[in-house]
Amino acid sequence: MDSSYPSPREVGVRIPPKLKEDRFCAGFRHGLKGGQLDRVEYMKLSFREGFRASKLYLRDLRRSRGILEFPARWRLRQRVA
Repeated sequence: MDSSYPSPREVGVRIPPKLKEDRFCAGFRHGLKGGQLDRVEYMKLSFREGFRASKLYLRDLRRSRGILEFPARWRLRQRVA
């Protein structure tokens, strides 16, 4: 079953005219899916801005639904000599 993700225009995100719309939308979709910026092609400005917009959109969406952000979990390893 495929998930359906909204486009930036559907959620009210304005795409700046200086950015490439197709890359911006690809970055937005990648961010909504929970992807990471771990490839060279993801470092293009339009893709990064779309990715950032998706993360900001998700944060606002979670806050509007009352979901709190919890602190990061840290792991600590200790050795006893």
